[in-house]
Amino acid sequence: MNTPTAGPGALAEKILRGVGGAGNVESLTHCATRLRFQLHDGSKVDKAALDALDGVMGTVAQSGDRFQIVIGGAVSNVYSKIVNLPSMSGGGTPRPQSDADVKAAVRAKGRGRYAWVDNFFEYLSDSFRPLMGVLLGSSLIIAIASVLDALGMVDFRAADKSASWVFVDAMWRSVLYFLPIMVAYNAAKKLKVDPWVGAAVMAAVMTPNFTGMLNDKAGIPGVSCTTNATLGTQECVAHVFGLPMQLNDYGGQVFVPLLMVAVLALVYKGLQRLFPEAVHLVFVPFFSMLIMIPVTAFLIGPLGIWAGNGLGSGLSWLNGNAPIVFAIIIPLLYPFLVPLGLHWPLNALMLQNINTIGYDFIQGPMGAWNFACFGATAGVLLLSLRHREKEMRQTATGALAAGLFGGISEPSLYGIHLRFKRIYPRMLVGCLVGGVILGVLGGVNTEAFAFTSLLTVPVFSPMATYAIAITASFFVSMALVYFSDFRTPEDRVQANAERDAAEAAPRGEAEAADDRELVTVGAATAAAANAGTVSAAPAGAATAQEGLELLAPVAGHVLGLDEVGDPVFASRALGEGVGIEPADGHVVAPVDGELVTAVETGHAFGIRTEDGVEVLIHIGIDTVQMNGEGFDVRVESGQQVRAGDLLVEVDLDAVRAAKHPTVTLMTVTNTAELTSVEPHTRQNVAAGTPVVTVRR
Repeated sequence: MNTPTAGPGALAEKILRGVGGAGNVESLTHCATRLRFQLHDGSKVDKAALDALDGVMGTVAQSGDRFQIVIGGAVSNVYSKIVNLPSMSGGGTPRPQSDADVKAAVRAKGRGRYAWVDNFFEYLSDSFRPLMGVLLGSSLIIAIASVLDALGMVDFRAADKSASWVFVDAMWRSVLYFLPIMVAYNAAKKLKVDPWVGAAVMAAVMTPNFTGMLNDKAGIPGVSCTTNATLGTQECVAHVFGLPMQLNDYGGQVFVPLLMVAVLALVYKGLQRLFPEAVHLVFVPFFSMLIMIPVTAFLIGPLGIWAGNGLGSGLSWLNGNAPIVFAIIIPLLYPFLVPLGLHWPLNALMLQNINTIGYDFIQGPMGAWNFACFGATAGVLLLSLRHREKEMRQTATGALAAGLFGGISEPSLYGIHLRFKRIYPRMLVGCLVGGVILGVLGGVNTEAFAFTSLLTVPVFSPMATYAIAITASFFVSMALVYFSDFRTPEDRVQANAERDAAEAAPRGEAEAADDRELVTVGAATAAAANAGTVSAAPAGAATAQEGLELLAPVAGHVLGLDEVGDPVFASRALGEGVGIEPADGHVVAPVDGELVTAVETGHAFGIRTEDGVEVLIHIGIDTVQMNGEGFDVRVESGQQVRAGDLLVEVDLDAVRAAKHPTVTLMTVTNTAELTSVEPHTRQNVAAGTPVVTVRR
């Protein structure tokens, strides 16, 4: 008989004592029903004492000094009590890690050998990634203007354009010209510095007051300008307080804000340590600007210009002296750079080229990679239509639309290509073909930064060369993927079998309906089991004369709990029920009731019916470790749901890629309070098919 406790606080203390005390806890997390301990020494656990506690539904010892304690719906409260026990925060005892901490630690193990390299590329990536939307927006405005220009409707490059087209220019130049301020904001945010300070420092050297000194006709005392006879450019120097300062137009520059913010972070954090916290708001931004604006204008700005010009000149030399090599290398590198976020330095060089030499030569070869990527997605889409794969068809359709009309490759990469290893080699052939064509035909240039989509084809010159190259890249990749498949032969057989089972399930259930004598709900009524009176049946659920029917939350193959591969569920610590190996990721409510639990990670839901039946739906095994990735939750705790309402859309391929079983569990957690809970296992079911009968 379980020993009563005085409440969650007393239970927390006894649990901590049972696992060997705070000093034996390396980390502690929880999912929807269980406490998950990582212990220093698993042999110190008093399993018998823990099992005897009132409030503990069961315990499971695992390999590697891991230990799980099944609490049920109160797990979050118990977890909080344990974390806040004095012994867990004092005496040097390590505080248990959160789910995010554990995930970050695991992710860190996969990082490179040199942490500074990882940090550098994360810095670049996070400085540019938030700007994708506005960069895409400006590129589409350029594309529209370019199409009109190509059709001869307007010469938007003319020097004597009307006010209307000058205004259109302002619409897209707003992003590119003020890009340094935007990059500075993001970079400062990444380095945990006030982002507005970063933006203000960069804006100081872009004000009309500063840029006005670049005009030698303005007659500003202390400013002298000379003309570079070789390059035909004007170079100006301002003497500020007796010190020479090279003047530059920093519009569109990206290296300058990246260098500036790196130095700003050192200054800003140093000032935070120097001044008392009570005066940080005033003095830290003040002195940061007072120091960094002159440092940027006198040193970092010119240095960034020189560095950017140097890198651009190097690539320009390679493009001019070995154009075929250059045109091949770029599209072959991009498929590996983009998934890692390492493509941003090249994007920075594109912008640098446009602002220094007036055009860019990298985006053309990059287009060969992009369209090879989109072609591979098109091949997947055709195969999904051929094999009637609904989920993959939807994924590929969205990814292809984002690619062809938006120039965005991430939906294709993350949604499809990185999940199926057969795609990359075939896509690389398309990249190679497009690169070779560009190199042989002399390459292409563009005067604007543009996402490489169908809408931006007119901004490339020669347009015909670019169109031929990207068309070849697209169709070569598409054909190779389509004719050789993106799945292995074994995976194809399994996928087709799952599809056939899912398609056959509705017909089989219809044929068996008469045998089950189910009453479908809506207007149906059933006799109340405990009173003999007639009451309305739960809307949307199916009920029998003898009890309440719980419906399958997902289509698939039904298993007994002994077959699901999880000792906690198999032990019935969380109640009787079934497991379903899902045919798709569409998970719905199995019964009408109140959604008492809807965890943020989307892997577990708890529903309480009007007459007190408590149902747990748990998607996958140990999927709490995915921290919500691949789970699109459509409900929230506290709301009323009806049987068949969508709870969550699950990316089953993402679950498999994370190496977690996809089996979906449905149990009645208060089984002990009921007369009986009878699971009905059968070969295949559709979502909404009765699979458990509950009698009170």
